Amino acid sequence: MKDYDYVILWLDYFNKNLTRAKGRRIKKEQAIFDPTLSDLISAAKESGFDPKSDQINDGARYPRRAFVKSGYIALPKNDSRKKNKLIITLAHRMLKNRTNWARH
Repeated sequence: MKDYDYVILWLDYFNKNLTRAKGRRIKKEQAIFDPTLSDLISAAKESGFDPKSDQINDGARYPRRAFVKSGYIALPKNDSRKKNKLIITLAHRMLKNRTNWARH
C-alpha cells in the first residue's frame, strides 16, 4: 500500500476533547467525544467506502499526541474529492450515528 494513493484519516481529527492545536480538524459542534475506530469505519462504510483490514491501524499514534494510541483508516485518494470535505462528511455521519445511538 503506497501512502500517496490513500488519504489518512486519524481519529484525533474528530475528537471533541482536543483543541485544533492537538489535532482536531473540524468545528467542535461537528466533533464527537472520544471517537472509536468502529465509529470511523461505520461512517466510512455508510459513505460508500469499504476499508480493508490493511487500511485500518488501531495501534498507531497520532504524531501530535505520540503518548496516546489513536488509530486511523486509509481511504483511496480521489482527485475530485478534497480531504477536508471527506473529513466533514465522515464527521456528520459519526455525529448522526452517535445521536441516533443515544436515542435508542
